Amino acid sequence: MRRFEYPRLGERVFRKKLDNGLEVVVVSKPSHAKRYAFFATRYGGMDLRFRLDGQWQDTPAGIAHYLEHKMFDTQEGNVLQELAKNGAHDNAFTSSAVTAYYVECTEKFYENLRILLSFVSVPYFTQESVDKEQGIIAQEIRMIEDDPDWRVYANLMECLYRDSPARIPVAGSVESIRRITPQTLYDCHKAFYTPSNMVLVCVGDIDPERTAALAEEVLPKEGGPAVPRDYGREEGQRPGAREVRMAMEVSMPMFLAGYKCRPPEGGEAMLRQSIIGDMACDVLFGDSSPLYTRLYEQGVINGSLGGNFDMLPGAAYVYVGGDAKEPERVFAELNAQARRLGEEGVDEALYQQIRRSAYGGMLRSLNSFENIAVSMTEGYFRGFDYYRFPEVFESVGKADVEAFLRENITPDYAAISRIDPLA
Repeated sequence: MRRFEYPRLGERVFRKKLDNGLEVVVVSKPSHAKRYAFFATRYGGMDLRFRLDGQWQDTPAGIAHYLEHKMFDTQEGNVLQELAKNGAHDNAFTSSAVTAYYVECTEKFYENLRILLSFVSVPYFTQESVDKEQGIIAQEIRMIEDDPDWRVYANLMECLYRDSPARIPVAGSVESIRRITPQTLYDCHKAFYTPSNMVLVCVGDIDPERTAALAEEVLPKEGGPAVPRDYGREEGQRPGAREVRMAMEVSMPMFLAGYKCRPPEGGEAMLRQSIIGDMACDVLFGDSSPLYTRLYEQGVINGSLGGNFDMLPGAAYVYVGGDAKEPERVFAELNAQARRLGEEGVDEALYQQIRRSAYGGMLRSLNSFENIAVSMTEGYFRGFDYYRFPEVFESVGKADVEAFLRENITPDYAAISRIDPLA
């Protein structure tokens, strides 16, 4: 395996591309008792339309999440019980662009890794089990839809995007999951759960060669072809709608404002864009920003204001919100402050404070095996080495943050979602 040293981080990473196309990454953590395996596919809630065997497939919303649930069922039973016998903790998640399965343990790591690789790579679906899962997931969807925090976000995404599948919830809807069949699940597994579309990241006191050899033994010998995907037509930065309001059982109004940003570039430029966007959010509305302090002292917000910069396939956006007596005022203040910062510049002392905090946060994230695995996975799928973030960070300056605010955080690219108390 190839060994990579990162002296600035004190990290050592081993990598190997198997003949079937799978990327195996082992982050060495000697003397740690915990061992962590993360097996992910570049397939998520936005991958609804793709070409398989020369034919375009349109699949129901929520199918990636549904498939994640069903992968734990095997002909022998539920794999969770088998892992539990080995003292392993396991789980999975589906995001807009990734589905991942992971296992954490202190003993029997290679046995647990074998189980993980086996059940994720071998699908088993029956009509009876698919029908049963529909009821379970439908109940989850109904519970989520009754959550104001989720509802205000879902409404915002429907406002921001007209055609992009970013506007569609990862779990789908009760109606959409009714159209899922065993054959649809098999088709999606065939398309995306192929080694060449996946990555295995292991963190801990782990033998890299043994890990790669086990993956070669268990997984298919060949990887499938690249699968073209359709994320809709180019939309530009103007939102599909400006505002949406809804009444729910909340004690005071809550809101979420969103700003469509330029779609992300690939490779290391994407990591750089992520760093710039995150710092711009901290400068504009972070809890140490002048705007946050002023609105809090005036009683306009109650301390719940927060947000982030997010990048999805073909889409990027900033979101910010919380509870507020006057959401429109907060929205107007955000727009005005972004304009001032973009035109007049960011205070140097504030910028340096935000910069130190952002870099420190990235360093602290390396204390978590899960954060390491997720970051390395996202970097691999997006074409960059996450452990190069110190070098990329050095290339970011105050002018980059100011340009981000000036070019993206404007009323022309904004929409607001609001939840009001029931009358």
